[in-house]
Amino acid sequence: MKGIILAGGNGSRLYPITKAISKQLLPIYDKPMIYYPLSVLMLSKIKEILIISNPEYIDFYKNLLNDGSKLGIQIKYKIQEKPKGLADAFIVGEEFIGRDNICLILGDNIFYGQGFVPRLNKAASLKEGAVIFGYYVGNPKEFGVVEFDESGNVLSLEEKPENPKSNYAIPGLYYYDNCVINKAKSLKPSARGEIEITDLNRDYLLENKLKVEVLGRGFAWLDTGTYDGLANASDFVKTIQKRTGLYIACLEEIAYNNKWISRAELIKLGKEYEKTEYGQYILRIAGENK
Repeated sequence: MKGIILAGGNGSRLYPITKAISKQLLPIYDKPMIYYPLSVLMLSKIKEILIISNPEYIDFYKNLLNDGSKLGIQIKYKIQEKPKGLADAFIVGEEFIGRDNICLILGDNIFYGQGFVPRLNKAASLKEGAVIFGYYVGNPKEFGVVEFDESGNVLSLEEKPENPKSNYAIPGLYYYDNCVINKAKSLKPSARGEIEITDLNRDYLLENKLKVEVLGRGFAWLDTGTYDGLANASDFVKTIQKRTGLYIACLEEIAYNNKWISRAELIKLGKEYEKTEYGQYILRIAGENK
């Protein structure tokens, strides 16, 4: 399975902060926002990753992450000239996807919780169909909503419904088989002129090939698309890291734990940031700092 991070858009809800920079490059406490979705793909054991962004921002991502080889992964880049909907990622990324299955994650979503990795690995092992996630919220009217049965079979999908059939929102993390490319190409634009991820998921639903994985209590899904969302996410990451001493979305640590890089390579990466707490954490993981 391969992975796509969709890091495009105008970030207009965050103006003037995002007037001159991509939203997904903003800091969430001690790391750029894009580290968090990238960490989810790496935790899914996905090594081939495509980052899609606006033409004016793509070089910033290349400067930050290069080709990914320092982390034992492969990162490629593709330009999306203008936002055309989330499902457009599969059309833009068609050549990259090839004949593989694909995971799409939005660049402004942050996930954290015990038992997350087994859920990711289960979703990443799909043979056919699609897997989405469900997260209980108190304000489902503001999200895409999924209704499902006790076996995780999806019964209905609604986009920001006036009368939601459940309280489970759909976070921006999706796993699909290779049929997703042709399905995305066949979608008709919505009233706002975009090809919608909800319509794509409905195609799988009509074929009875759409499953949902529920993220239960004690799990955090943070949307960073507003001022408060940015601040809350930074506070959350800071609190967890300071209290536990364990870092969220430390890419170097994940690469090392996945055995994609050696201890010597981990130490080298840590020394690049040794004047920071982030670098000191990497060196501690490598056993250099006690």
